[in-house]
Amino acid sequence: MNHFDQYNMKLSQFKFRLPEEQIAQFPSPYRDEARMLVLHRKSGEIEHKQVKDTVAYFGEGDVFIFNDTQVFPARLYAKKEKTMANIEIFLLRELNHDLRFWDVLVDPARKIRIGNKLFLDEDTTIVAEVIDNTTSRGRTLRFLTDYDNSEFTQYLYSLGNMPLPKYIHRPMKEDTRRAFEELYPEMTEKELDEERYQTIFAKKIGAVAAPASSLHFSKQLMKRMEIAGVDSQFVTSHMALGNFKPIDVEDLTKHKVDSEQIFVAQEVADSVERAHAAQKHVCAVGTEVMRALEHVAGTDGNIKAYDGWTNKFIFPPYDFTVANTFFVNFYFPESSQLLMVAAFAGFDHTMKAYEVALKEGYKFGDYGDAMLIVD
Repeated sequence: MNHFDQYNMKLSQFKFRLPEEQIAQFPSPYRDEARMLVLHRKSGEIEHKQVKDTVAYFGEGDVFIFNDTQVFPARLYAKKEKTMANIEIFLLRELNHDLRFWDVLVDPARKIRIGNKLFLDEDTTIVAEVIDNTTSRGRTLRFLTDYDNSEFTQYLYSLGNMPLPKYIHRPMKEDTRRAFEELYPEMTEKELDEERYQTIFAKKIGAVAAPASSLHFSKQLMKRMEIAGVDSQFVTSHMALGNFKPIDVEDLTKHKVDSEQIFVAQEVADSVERAHAAQKHVCAVGTEVMRALEHVAGTDGNIKAYDGWTNKFIFPPYDFTVANTFFVNFYFPESSQLLMVAAFAGFDHTMKAYEVALKEGYKFGDYGDAMLIVD
């Protein structure tokens, strides 16, 4: 692709056919044993490895930056007053802790109006009252309960389910269930999702989607990286649903993404500066980490501490200044995540790698396989 074409990229150039059977419905039995395609972005060379082989590409003084956000059980099921119709409530964010106001999505939305009450449990110990419409599916709810604030949040989360993306089907189809039972004979689907749709270093609660790339890292792999002299740092990016909404404009310059809350500590900034000075690798794990780093980057490529929001949208062409390696999952056609990968690795190399991944049966999505992009 010539230089001019890079500046006139359209959404449709990122379209490809993704077979349904290559959308992962559950993770590999062990976090670090998912398949990993390694792409050398300068040459276009491709290798086929496992995630546990990641450490072979890094060494003393290199830095990995992960996302330590914690996913909360955002998907709830309720009954509408009088009709007792089934309603799904998807918690987005808490607006006021003392008043118990939450920003949510409801489905089916056409049945839910201001003033309606929704019962979350059989004993009606928690009732949600609709007090405002925000979008076509969005509502503001006030939760009514005798619980105090700490008990309320704990009980609300106990009623919830991990917010798996809709393409992960729960309950599973029969053929998928048989495969699941062979791999996880002693676990239920709920137990699997509660354990595996959360990173091992999740610490700061606030995400409604998992930082999928970070899900691959096990305690054993992290220890091996530490022994090799690799520094592990953490930013917080509270994954929001808005950044997964489809791009509906062909002209990428017209696409807007919703803001996402991020926290970058001074310790991370210092680690990046040391790595840059020593000409070491800085690896961003996941597109949300890369976006956070680029949001706080200065012209010299170093970063500063930050506590705030970002709505940065990265697509080709883009000059990355912080990370020089990238660990990601395989993303869906025409997604903002795929666009960022193509901006980093180059359009041609990225689409060729995806062509190979499809041919070789790599799994896509949050529970899917991984891709490591190195020089």
